[in-house]
Amino acid sequence: MRKTFDHAILASAAALALSLAALPAAADGEVNIYSYRQPDLIKPLLDKFTAETGIATNVVSASSGLEERIAAEGANSPADVILSVDIGRLDGAKQLGITQPIETAVISENVPAQYRDPDGHWVGLTMRARVVYASKDRVAQDTITYEELADPKWKGKICTRSGQHVYNISLFASLIANDGTDAAEQTIKGIKENLAVKPAGGDRDQAKAILAGECDLALGNTYYVGLMATNEKEPEQKEWARAIKVLFPNAEGRGTHVNISGASIAKNAPNRDNAVKLIEFLTSDEAQEIYANTNFEYPVKPGLEVNEIVASWGALKPDPLPLATIAGDRKEASEIVDKVGYDDGPSS
Repeated sequence: MRKTFDHAILASAAALALSLAALPAAADGEVNIYSYRQPDLIKPLLDKFTAETGIATNVVSASSGLEERIAAEGANSPADVILSVDIGRLDGAKQLGITQPIETAVISENVPAQYRDPDGHWVGLTMRARVVYASKDRVAQDTITYEELADPKWKGKICTRSGQHVYNISLFASLIANDGTDAAEQTIKGIKENLAVKPAGGDRDQAKAILAGECDLALGNTYYVGLMATNEKEPEQKEWARAIKVLFPNAEGRGTHVNISGASIAKNAPNRDNAVKLIEFLTSDEAQEIYANTNFEYPVKPGLEVNEIVASWGALKPDPLPLATIAGDRKEASEIVDKVGYDDGPSS
């Protein structure tokens, strides 16, 4: 009886070993991802990564609070990679002390220095430009600057989301970095006085407001235009996209402000080697092209083609200022937004 039982255990153990050996992902381990990116966007990338490396990917998605969660988990955090958007969030994770440096020859070759943290704590993966949405029917000009948005000729004609949103704070920080604090404050104050209504909603809502005739100009990220133009689930958004044209501010000067989506390695990553492999993969030509075609973003790696819809807006000349420099001015930008009462809307 005992001998039979031992044989049964051995047989079961052998069968289990064979079943595990048949799973390449298990054999090569896993990588745990805390992500602010839409699950549908990153799934094709992660599926491709697993197919090529055998490394399984586990994803925790959220719209906020991931940094605080990692900090609370401390040394026991399972997080390996943090996928985030906006230089503010990326730098914020670094300042919170929940990331660690990553620097490899692959990443250095694929990602220009201006889109990497000087200390290696974050790496840019895609670019998006903060542009002006302009009414096709009511705005004749095809060039503009951020500073011109403060011109009184636009009084009552501009709409934006909250000035304290990370996308606008990064833009305003770029004004500080390029123009100086005093000039930036005058520009932000001037835009506030030119607002048609109190800031509200998201970037897509600003395009909707332009179609409705509530304003003629708005601030928005480029990729939203592509997402609206191809939205089959909510086809009314196609009308919003058709109502606007994309103007690249300061294209004839320093260039347009760009922001990034990016990645960091968590401070206590239990699968650090696999985390490095994932980030290197995300900077590859193959992954960059998937990003470009699924979310209408710009590849951060130079020389790669953009989606045809993105190309139709014209050439992007990015502001060459390092994003780490812009991140350093975010706090002051936020203080200016409050000082001028931006989110209160126009004075009259």
